[in-house]
Amino acid sequence: MVAWTAGVFAVLVLGSAGVGAWIYQDLNGNIGAADIDNKLGGDRPENLSPGSKNILVVGSDSRDGDNAKYGKDLTTMQSDTLMVMHVPANRKWATVVSFPRDSWVQISACEKGDDSTSAAHHAKINEAFAIGGSTGEVAGAAACTIKTVEANTGLRIDHFMSVDFQGFKGMVNALDGIEVCPEEAIHDEKAHLDLEAGCQTVKDEEALGYVRARYSVGDGSDLGRIGRQQEFMEALAGKAQSKLTSPTSLYDFLQSATKSLTTDKDLAGIKPLYGLASELKGIPSKKLTFLTVPNYPREADVAADRANVVWQYPQADDLFTSLAKDKEVDKKALQAEAKDDLIYASGVRVQVLNGTGVSGRAAVVAAKLRLAGFTVVGTGNAPETTRATTATYPQGMGAQAKVLASRLPDTRAAQGSDAAAGVVTLVVGTGLDPDGIL
Repeated sequence: MVAWTAGVFAVLVLGSAGVGAWIYQDLNGNIGAADIDNKLGGDRPENLSPGSKNILVVGSDSRDGDNAKYGKDLTTMQSDTLMVMHVPANRKWATVVSFPRDSWVQISACEKGDDSTSAAHHAKINEAFAIGGSTGEVAGAAACTIKTVEANTGLRIDHFMSVDFQGFKGMVNALDGIEVCPEEAIHDEKAHLDLEAGCQTVKDEEALGYVRARYSVGDGSDLGRIGRQQEFMEALAGKAQSKLTSPTSLYDFLQSATKSLTTDKDLAGIKPLYGLASELKGIPSKKLTFLTVPNYPREADVAADRANVVWQYPQADDLFTSLAKDKEVDKKALQAEAKDDLIYASGVRVQVLNGTGVSGRAAVVAAKLRLAGFTVVGTGNAPETTRATTATYPQGMGAQAKVLASRLPDTRAAQGSDAAAGVVTLVVGTGLDPDGIL
């Protein structure tokens, strides 16, 4: 959940508070280590900026043990919150990108832990954690989530952290609670939360309910919850740095943090976590940016889908490209562009040309695109057979071509001098699986 920030900064505080070395040994054994190296395969994005790090953070919604009260009907591991923290090579800034769990994406084919492999398919992004963790192992859940995030963002994930419900509560309690200021009363039965409007300090179940509440607050979307989680995250990190001055409160805090934490093998331990925290120590708070991947309700493209969101292109692509190239993201500019330059699938006019040599393939792809909300203006045959699928666009239609390319696997957008005016021409190659169209 939001506890990853607290975990990192807590280790930083541990070093500066001068607590005895025995605590290292005591806490070190609490941290779970998951071996995922042999589960990720070889088809992964390259790290385009050596020295930078992308850390995947998952809030585990497991319903075992003390967590059962939050949904006894769930039988698999769940991903309640999903984000990637990019730490640049120069360590002068950092960006945390949240992914709504209702994001409609292609879930990668994954090992399920029972000697079977799931097929690639479209679903909410948090399904990846459940599929990989179907046997209850965090390693499989993390691996499937990493594969899915990498495939949909192009970012190479270097490390992961998974934190569960109960550890989050323990960290908040060690800080004597966190102040929140809801503008309206929150009464959410699913989140076990009853709060009046106005500023107040929350801890125990109230703190957990506050960051989990969704359906009874605002528009009931996952996006509003992400905003509250990001605000809570910043408050938690700030209070951890200023509040944890006594060995007792620090020890309680770290016990909760480490017992709830599972990481990849390279990050599993006080020493590597302290090393990461030391790298982040010099980053000013104003240079730590929290944002959500640009998105909009999928209902705008597919009227029957009122439950999911799709990532907004080309803005999402610009965000991922910036991070891959280790360039700092201007949050205000990104949000302004996402607001002012929103292109729905229906606003993209597409001509589909068959470059596969397989009769009828253009018609099949055209039908899939119409179901996804695109405006198909015609079909035909490409002049030659090709393996690659390309969205060719005339001058001024690059954004529309990127929107189209974002919905087809392994498809690139390219400007063409002979491209038809007002239309994006999609040449379908032999490598495209029509079922992969988002």
